[in-house]
Amino acid sequence: MYEAIDRFVAKYIALTEEELAFFHSLLKHRKLKKKSFLLQEGEICDFEAFVLKGCIRSYYIDKDGVETILLFAVEDWWVSDLTSFAEQKPSHLFIETIEDCELLSIDFKNKSLLFQKIPAFERMFRLLVQRALGVLQQRFYASVSQTAEERYLQFMEKYPLIAQRVPQHQIARYIGVSPEFLSKVRSTMYKKH
Repeated sequence: MYEAIDRFVAKYIALTEEELAFFHSLLKHRKLKKKSFLLQEGEICDFEAFVLKGCIRSYYIDKDGVETILLFAVEDWWVSDLTSFAEQKPSHLFIETIEDCELLSIDFKNKSLLFQKIPAFERMFRLLVQRALGVLQQRFYASVSQTAEERYLQFMEKYPLIAQRVPQHQIARYIGVSPEFLSKVRSTMYKKH
C-alpha cells in the first residue's frame, strides 16, 4: 500500500526505515466511490491526499453557477485546498472524485507532527508547493495570452492520460471555456487537419 508514496518521497528526501514507518503511521488509507466529495465549499480542508488510484477534480462555482476546474489529480499526485489547509479557514473549493479512488491522506495535526519529528519533510512539501505555484502561474499566463485552441492543445499535449479519463465538458471548464465553445474549437481544428 505504501510503495507508491515511498517512491514519490524518495525523489525528494532520503529517509531511514524508522522514519518511513513513522510517516506511514500518520497516514490514513481511504477508498472512495466515483462522485464522492472529499471537500465541499464552506468546509475546512483537513487533509492533503496522495492519489494511489483514480482521478479527482478540484473546482469552484462562481456566483452565476459557472464551474471552473482548477486541477485534475491522478496517480502519484497530491490534492488539497492548500489555503484552507494551511490557514484552517473555510474553503471556496469542491474536491470530488471522477473515478473510484484510493488515497493516503495526512491531516493538519499529523502533518505538523511529521514536520516536528522529521524536518526533511518540510523541504519536500516546500518543493511541492513551489511546483504547484509554478503550474498556477503558467495557467494564469496561458489564460491571458493564449487562445482557447492553444490552451486545449497544450492541455492535450501536457496531460494526454488525463484527457483520456475525463469528459470533454470538464476539460472545457479547466481551460476556461464553455463546453459548447470547446466543441466549436475542436470542430474547427479537425476541419483544418
